[in-house]
Amino acid sequence: MTRITLFAAALTASVSLAATAAHARPMTPEDVAKIEALGAFAVSPDGKRIAYTTGSRPDVTEGEDDGGYRGELKIATGPGEARAYLPADISPGQVAFTPDGSMVTFLWAKGDDDTAVWGVPVAGGTYEKLAAVPGTGVRSYEIAPDGSTIYMLAGPGEDEQRTAEAEGGFDAKVYEEEFRPARMFAAQLGGGLDEAPREIALPGFVSAFDVSPDGTRALVQTAPTPLVDDSYTKMRVNLIDLASGDVTAIVETPGKIGDVEWAGDGSQLSLIAGVDMNDPAATTLHLVDASSGTYRALNAGAAEAAVDAEWLESGRLAAVIHVGTEARLRLYDADGSVAQEYDPGELILTRIEAAGGTLAVAADTPRHPSELFVWKDGAFERWTTHNPWLAEIDFGTQRTYTYTAADGQEIEGVLIEPVGGAPAGGAPTIMNIHGGPEAHESNGWQTAYSKPGQVAAGQGYAVFLPNYRGSTGYGVAFAKQHQGNYTDPEFRDIVDAKRALVAEGIADPDRTGITGGSYGGYASGWGATYYSDEFAASVMFVGISNQVSKFGTGDIPYEMYNVHSRAWPWDDWLGMLEVSPVYHVDKANTPILIMHGEEDTRVNPGQSLELYRSLKVRKPEVPVRLVFYPGEGHGNQGAAARYDYNLRMMRWFDTYLKTGDRRAPLPDPRPQLAEGAAGA
Repeated sequence: MTRITLFAAALTASVSLAATAAHARPMTPEDVAKIEALGAFAVSPDGKRIAYTTGSRPDVTEGEDDGGYRGELKIATGPGEARAYLPADISPGQVAFTPDGSMVTFLWAKGDDDTAVWGVPVAGGTYEKLAAVPGTGVRSYEIAPDGSTIYMLAGPGEDEQRTAEAEGGFDAKVYEEEFRPARMFAAQLGGGLDEAPREIALPGFVSAFDVSPDGTRALVQTAPTPLVDDSYTKMRVNLIDLASGDVTAIVETPGKIGDVEWAGDGSQLSLIAGVDMNDPAATTLHLVDASSGTYRALNAGAAEAAVDAEWLESGRLAAVIHVGTEARLRLYDADGSVAQEYDPGELILTRIEAAGGTLAVAADTPRHPSELFVWKDGAFERWTTHNPWLAEIDFGTQRTYTYTAADGQEIEGVLIEPVGGAPAGGAPTIMNIHGGPEAHESNGWQTAYSKPGQVAAGQGYAVFLPNYRGSTGYGVAFAKQHQGNYTDPEFRDIVDAKRALVAEGIADPDRTGITGGSYGGYASGWGATYYSDEFAASVMFVGISNQVSKFGTGDIPYEMYNVHSRAWPWDDWLGMLEVSPVYHVDKANTPILIMHGEEDTRVNPGQSLELYRSLKVRKPEVPVRLVFYPGEGHGNQGAAARYDYNLRMMRWFDTYLKTGDRRAPLPDPRPQLAEGAAGA
């Protein structure tokens, strides 16, 4: 095995020197609000250029108007060598090169028009619309290898009868019944805009597709309905003939579907998928015969997770593999045997693209969010630097931390120590719990609007992000250990982490708090009720409070049954209540801030309201606050909502956790905004 560490070590050293300069300062919520990161990227056919988007949200801390994600298209030719190709008011989506490399294509909606495929010449020039579907927007696209055709996945188009009825006041909605499938179209490229693209019949409800290298076939990912539950439990890969639309093969995988890619010769596919219907996540890499749809796993049972894959011109398959909190680049020969494996040092690889002999990856580290790197001469060469101001930040030491749970199971996580280290008696500590739980924390960038990370470290907190049982990155067996056992051992692992950190003098036993979103919100609610004696403060986001009512109000009942509960509520009504935070409100002594998006369909906002109301009535002496975010779903997307969340989270921990005073008065209902923010 070859270890590629020189570049990563040099990068770490250079950043460390800058961070310890005279003007080093702690990170703030205002910093988090302005972070930029790598978005979509694509490698040119000759491998000489990489088109990418750099994305951020409006800087509301400086008075910019609120909004969601916005991107900017750039083309890079080397480290630090990139230029913008579009006006600042164009926020492109998917990006790709034309097969001849002369243009960069992208998705964009101009004004009130529907989203279409646009292109801009690499040599310079005006952008132009290349393809569109009349009456609806394009969701994704791909250009045929010969450059003659653009294939587009588009929306269902307007239902004129329903529109007319709605205008007459008949606007009733039939829940989960009135679905209309996406459609696939083929438009001719060149010779002006094709005003009448050809529609291609598709099986079921298609969410993604990929055209074969010879342009005659496509793989399409379909489900019987567009319900989120079906996308988790019934998604299949179909191979179709693009001329006739006929299905030539079906990949009958029983589990969840992740990344799917054509091999260069079209003979097989790479497929990241679950190994069975009870596998919590698509983390196993498979090879699929493209003529029959038969498949075989390459890393079944390994204590790792396949994250992304890309076929190389050499015929090998490059795969990003996460092993616990670290990452690897692995190369497979076409027969599925492992050819080489590379350790990228501190880089956490997350995505991969390749063409023309160039392999590009998205990667982050403890000191920076996602950036573009190119694998060159046996090392990873950094091509972008989105946040140069990070050199000013005084970072807390971050490392992988392993401890032993009460039953002997080894558990791993990521520890961020306070800037300057923990004081005698331990630091106030925040347990930051990931959602899923079929996800995992890597030892990379760990600061975001809902993740205290380096903001907390700069304010004297330690932060621990445990990969508790149910997490990915440690193999399917580890991910299944929580099934049928809500809260134990998964949430007991969090308490065991606290005790291990206390024993080492890192955490203060009386000033340890908990936060997280979704399943991490469930853990935070459990920590504030059942485990209230362990946690001095809690911040719960879009979390579960009642497993009985969650079943009836969420959008993934079968997924929850298959990979989490392994039982229905009516199998044991009381048992399902007993693993719900609302059932243990009588034990609650922990100040809890509850936040939720009003439009959340994954975890209904009523879950937060139930816990809030139970605490207000049964435990009026315990500080509790409920904050709803209008227009937000299962996670905040708006810049202002994200900044507001970060401010509230840190202020709650400052009020109750840092002081250790569980009965301190509630902070003001409105956080103090930065001077440049609207309303400040």
